[in-house]
Amino acid sequence: MSDAIAKTAQQAGTSAVQRCIVPACAALFAIRQPIYVCPRCGGPLEIEIPLEPLQAVADLRERWRARAASHDPRDRSGVWRYRELLPFDDDAPVVTLFEGNTPLYDAPRAAKYAGLAALRLKHQGCNPTASFKDTGMTTAVTQAKLLGARTVVCASTGNTAASLAAFAARAELQCAILLPQGQISPAKLAQSMDYGAVVCEIAGNFDDCMRLISELADVPSIYIANSVNPFRIEGQKTVAFELLEQCGWRVPDHLVVPGGNMGNSAALGKGFDEMRRLGLIDRLPKISIVQAEGSAPLAHLFAGLKSSEIAADAAFPDEIAPVANPRTLATAIKIGAPVSWKKALRAVLRTRGSIITVSEPEIADAKAIIGRDGIGCEPASATTVAGIRKLVSAGKIRADESVVAVLTGHVLKDPDYASHYHRGTLSFESLTAEGAAKSVPIVGAFRNAPEKVAASKAAILKSLESRR
Repeated sequence: MSDAIAKTAQQAGTSAVQRCIVPACAALFAIRQPIYVCPRCGGPLEIEIPLEPLQAVADLRERWRARAASHDPRDRSGVWRYRELLPFDDDAPVVTLFEGNTPLYDAPRAAKYAGLAALRLKHQGCNPTASFKDTGMTTAVTQAKLLGARTVVCASTGNTAASLAAFAARAELQCAILLPQGQISPAKLAQSMDYGAVVCEIAGNFDDCMRLISELADVPSIYIANSVNPFRIEGQKTVAFELLEQCGWRVPDHLVVPGGNMGNSAALGKGFDEMRRLGLIDRLPKISIVQAEGSAPLAHLFAGLKSSEIAADAAFPDEIAPVANPRTLATAIKIGAPVSWKKALRAVLRTRGSIITVSEPEIADAKAIIGRDGIGCEPASATTVAGIRKLVSAGKIRADESVVAVLTGHVLKDPDYASHYHRGTLSFESLTAEGAAKSVPIVGAFRNAPEKVAASKAAILKSLESRR
């Protein structure tokens, strides 16, 4: 840690600080200062934690492993188990639902579909509110308690809303959710209502909701919990630690993540980098991001980068061209102006990964094949397997390499999607060359529609025989 960082940390009463990631600025701020972007240049902030003291801890891996058997509420959390790398003191008012501790599944059918010898799926949909958002919300809401906030707020396409509402309920804080009206899964909306949140349905899309969130950021009693909040990223980065433990500390060759607001890929990049700097791993996995074709601002930017820019460490443009009207049935990633794109792009560039797009039919078929492995997920999660298939076909992933795909949400987050796919009634809205909207049916390759069968033993056996 530099002298300047150490001085700022000492003034804050803790060992961590907030730092602007823009190289030309790199301003430092106290860890309990209620800010979300750099007050000087408007750049993204990240938490700087001194790693030097931890490098001398010989049994860090063993300490984390042993905590998994503890009954301490912090140890039962797959986030707070790694608290040496979180920006909180031991007496912090931890708000936890025992998040994390999610499974890493082998997926042989999905592997064959993607063209791999083997594929593993890290299922973050197995969190308490059924999405990866919980790993970041536990730290964000804990920070809100420390700051004395009375209300926590977020814009959401559904998963963030459900997660924040649940953690706010645990913390006994008021929660306000800004949602794009009619554009989220009813299942996700039901979660937010059940957890007691004030749900504000906004006439507009997610990016309109985020604009309103930025206007609320200067209200002292309100704390913003979107992924622009660097404390969200701190919780989410622990997924990298947990994944490495599950892999026996053998780094996978590739990690593939869906791309929406980009907090997930940004956090995983930070987590793996901290493990490397601690000497717990000697290389980084290649992190690749997959976006839906109709909602792919970062993929478009990445495609326009020169080879010299892609090869540069942490080199990124100042601006991203937003998608004014993002279109995808994978509502969790239906975001045209992702707030964490700079951090996510940095993670991809540092690890020599890729950013690509997949079509709506590709997402739908990948989701169905994941289901054939007995592992359900929401549509946005399936972009990973669809993307891996394209990356293998393009020669960017070899069939014999070790690959982990992150599934971000549970299948029951959007049950209507699966039902329509298998019944043959799923369709998406596309644009013609003239700019007019038209409905395009998705003819699924793995449809499994219900069959009307007579109420007899013979009819049932006949149906079973026909499906073999």
